[in-house]
Amino acid sequence: MRVVQKFGGSSVADAASIKRVAKRIVDTKEQGNDIVVIVSAMGDTTDELLDLAQEVSPSPRPRELDMLLTAGERMSAALLAMAINDLGHTARSFTGSQAGVITTEKHGDARIIDITPGRIHTALEEGDVVIVAGFQGVSQTTKDVTTLGRGASDTTAVALAAALGADYCEIYSDVDGVFTADPRIVPGAQRIPEIRYEEMLEMAANG
Repeated sequence: MRVVQKFGGSSVADAASIKRVAKRIVDTKEQGNDIVVIVSAMGDTTDELLDLAQEVSPSPRPRELDMLLTAGERMSAALLAMAINDLGHTARSFTGSQAGVITTEKHGDARIIDITPGRIHTALEEGDVVIVAGFQGVSQTTKDVTTLGRGASDTTAVALAAALGADYCEIYSDVDGVFTADPRIVPGAQRIPEIRYEEMLEMAANG
């Protein structure tokens, strides 16, 4: 089977957490599955990068801010690939653009308009675990790096799962499932037991 897994920032917050996630991924791989993993930035990395940008410039250009912020997810992806390699499996990390995530050109809040996952297919055919940096893509028109808005690694995971024809898309979070609203903010939010790719993609894209 083909499985897409997404791990949020709290799941990869430090080296020990990354090693635990790597073990979970390897366990899934050893069950005979093709694995594509989408990762967020470690812990509070995105906020720390934003703070650093503000120290340097009170109003940074959106293009340069996107270049900076996408570094967090790239770092997580590379570290996770290293951890998986140390467990005896070959893993290959990709940026959003390398993974074929094509977006609109709006920096800071781009929308996915296409997925061209040729390099992912090749890596899977070669038996690799694929690690993709979430939250980012490349503009179809300008070819610049773009970000998809805060929390958009979920969007990346669902879009890639749909494009790859995945059997499962598993999102690991500090919230127990998909809810009608953020249960940390809305106490009456209801858990949704089952949801289709199209519905999940729309929900993720709309925050």
